[in-house]
Amino acid sequence: MPVGRLDHYSIRTLDIEASRRFYTGVMGFTVGFRPPFDFPGIWLYNGAQYPETTGVVHIIGIDPHNPQGLKDYLGDRDPASLQGTGTVDHMAFTATGLGDMRRRLQQGDVAFRERTVPALSIHQVFFEDPSGVTIELNYPAAEAAVA
Repeated sequence: MPVGRLDHYSIRTLDIEASRRFYTGVMGFTVGFRPPFDFPGIWLYNGAQYPETTGVVHIIGIDPHNPQGLKDYLGDRDPASLQGTGTVDHMAFTATGLGDMRRRLQQGDVAFRERTVPALSIHQVFFEDPSGVTIELNYPAAEAAVA
């Protein structure tokens, strides 16, 4: 069986609400269906809704008063290790609407950096979510010229 497209990425966090605000307010995702797991969390969608997809980002909450459900399902991880992307450098999405994203990042007080990739006509915007996960958005370079 060949490997298909990337389905989603998951983030473990002690602050589900900060992640929800970021991914809905800045990224424009919506909270949608999530199975009734025995640990807190939310699934975020980018347009398509269940059952067509499982969402694009899964926020996995750590309940310090009852961590066993998460441990049983995904295994144990030291909460002190839950910052940044580790050996994975970043997650990338194609996007349009560069001017609007710049405004949302500024309104959300999210630091970002930009660059245009030579010879590919891609303009990249990099920033971090509340857990320190680096996100890259790839826009048509023509948008950078007018945004």
